[in-house]
Amino acid sequence: MKNTICFILFLLIYYNFQAQDNSPTLKTTKAWQNSGSFKFIINQSSYSNWVAGGDNNIGGNVSLNYNFNYMHGSWSWNTRVMTAYGLSKTAEQAVKKTDDKIEINSVLGYVAGGKWSYSFFANIKSQYSPGYKDYNADPREEISNFLSPGYFYFGPGMLWKENDNLYLNLSPLTSRVTVVNPEQSGNFGVEEGRTTNYEFGFNAMFYYKIELIQNVYFENIFTLYADYLREFNNMLLDYQLNITMKVNKYLSTNLNIEIVSDSNASSRIQSKEIFGLGLNIGL
Repeated sequence: MKNTICFILFLLIYYNFQAQDNSPTLKTTKAWQNSGSFKFIINQSSYSNWVAGGDNNIGGNVSLNYNFNYMHGSWSWNTRVMTAYGLSKTAEQAVKKTDDKIEINSVLGYVAGGKWSYSFFANIKSQYSPGYKDYNADPREEISNFLSPGYFYFGPGMLWKENDNLYLNLSPLTSRVTVVNPEQSGNFGVEEGRTTNYEFGFNAMFYYKIELIQNVYFENIFTLYADYLREFNNMLLDYQLNITMKVNKYLSTNLNIEIVSDSNASSRIQSKEIFGLGLNIGL
């Protein structure tokens, strides 16, 4: 099943590139407006006879964000690919992950009237490599892996769109499928002895990107999901804030914050923050 899913992801990205590069109609009408960036962030600290204490450490993160935006006639299609991976090493401790993310979000719309469109959306979330409860333990206890969990959302709805940097998609008929490895069965909302879980509920996704002041960009991504089949008030909330402060064409200061509330994965609110000076390559 995982090979099939990986093949589908490849086809989605490949189709977007092909549609932009090989379609004479799209080239002449400039229906595609694509953009993206590759960022490399590194941080390091070193101490020698430092009385206040501290551990030598080094770490780095790489990320790729790419937007495929299509608009022609009554049709629009917005696809965002967001992926990141990071590692850190402190003194004599084991190498640990600081970031690990695969996310693809796609919304297809057909104008209904005004700024509203009929829509169909799909969202995929997972990670690249194993995660461990304690990276210094021997043996280490694996708590997650590639497509374990893997989250798949899809469903029809209504899209309100001001432009490619401001839109809201509401989907009251959303299917949510969670997949895990047999080793993680019983976690992430999947029943013991099973490797998949199906949910049906309401999904809302809000996207807003703005240049707050010159060369300072704020990107906000907010997602809400509530399940009809279980406890409707047990909502999943995911908020991402990406702040980019450009120094010049190639260097930027980046702050990435993500806050997640998902009782299926953890009883506590999850948070992640990454800050650093990065090498920024426009694509």
